[in-house]
Amino acid sequence: MKKLIISISLMLSFSTTGIAAGRDTISIVGSSTVYPFATVVAERFGKSTSFKTPKIESTGSGGGVKLFCAGIGIDSPDITNASRRIKESEFNTCQKNGVKDIVEVLIGYDGIVIANAKSAPRLQLTRKDIFLALAKEVPAADGSEKLIPNPYKTWKDVNPALPADRIEVLGPPPTSGTRDAFSELALEGGCQSFEWIKAIKSSDKQRYKSICHSIREDGAYIEAGENDNLIVQKLEANPKALGVFGFSFLDQNGDKVQGSLVDGAEPEFETIASGEYPVSRPLYFYVKKAHLDKVPGIAEYVQSFTSENAVGDDGYLLDKGLIPLDEAKRNHVRAAANSMQPMTM
Repeated sequence: MKKLIISISLMLSFSTTGIAAGRDTISIVGSSTVYPFATVVAERFGKSTSFKTPKIESTGSGGGVKLFCAGIGIDSPDITNASRRIKESEFNTCQKNGVKDIVEVLIGYDGIVIANAKSAPRLQLTRKDIFLALAKEVPAADGSEKLIPNPYKTWKDVNPALPADRIEVLGPPPTSGTRDAFSELALEGGCQSFEWIKAIKSSDKQRYKSICHSIREDGAYIEAGENDNLIVQKLEANPKALGVFGFSFLDQNGDKVQGSLVDGAEPEFETIASGEYPVSRPLYFYVKKAHLDKVPGIAEYVQSFTSENAVGDDGYLLDKGLIPLDEAKRNHVRAAANSMQPMTM
């Protein structure tokens, strides 16, 4: 009889979705770029409500989505942050693993900067310069429609107007949303300056993406992990190196590093908001609706993050470098998020 009571008790501690009762802290994973914004919201949320401060891990966008989409249950995260939109393949993996109702929340915009130490000359780059400096293969210099392994050693090799410093760029790994966005916005943007490569997209999309997104592996690009603060420290130590990270880190470390101009535009709040700065991207977080009734505070956390107080024109996240959505877009996102409306691809 005692064993029967224990068995019934254990059965009752699980819901039909397979989520065990007992976790009272929201679990958040994902983007290192969204991490500082989410951390500020979480700390305020923990202090101003009766809920516990959410636990946040910086795993990178790709790593976070992988954890998020692994399934529902007490051991899986409730929310994942992302510095890019979830990919269709990732969304399908979620669906396959039972993570059916996903709520997508767009929080604002961020710019990706190519920065160096304040003690060094500020660079003026084009997306073509960035592609030629960092792509695994580049068009041959003789003008033929042929790709060769990247031969460029210095920035001056890429563009005579740039300094004769060795190409050395510290940036995020493939699991990072910043890396994905940098490849799409900066590298592909420069890749498209070659019309014959641009034309490949219509006939062989996979080859086109391989050409435009593949980063060289000969030491010119150095994967520096998900810790953007570490990149800032390394740039200070090596003024001839460049670093790739989100605008928010430039904004917070403006006394140490400076952002290069890209296609004539400075990485500033106004130019990112207007779209003038070409290397900018949307920031998101994704909520597992199946966990709403299982972990306390998820809906309230979403309301807090999407509030005018946080992401409005005078919101406290703007002090951390977030570029806000326009008012109409904010209202639309807030309504969908607060009603927990599942996304569609």
